[in-house]
Amino acid sequence: MWNDKIVREVRAIREAHAAKYNYDLRAIVEDLKMSEQKHKAEGYNYVQPPPKENLPATPLQRMRFAHR
Repeated sequence: MWNDKIVREVRAIREAHAAKYNYDLRAIVEDLKMSEQKHKAEGYNYVQPPPKENLPATPLQRMRFAHR
């Protein structure tokens, strides 16, 4: 694993945030969503992930189209 200064700092922040919400994943996610809404209202832009590529429906189709 990486163990440089920045990674240690990010992990410490993540640990402190989780501890603040008693490691309750639902509470952590709710806080992150509220934070995102607040920042969007303040005009910050969020990058959306690219749309997922449609994959063939069956394993046989996936195997067939994988070799193209």
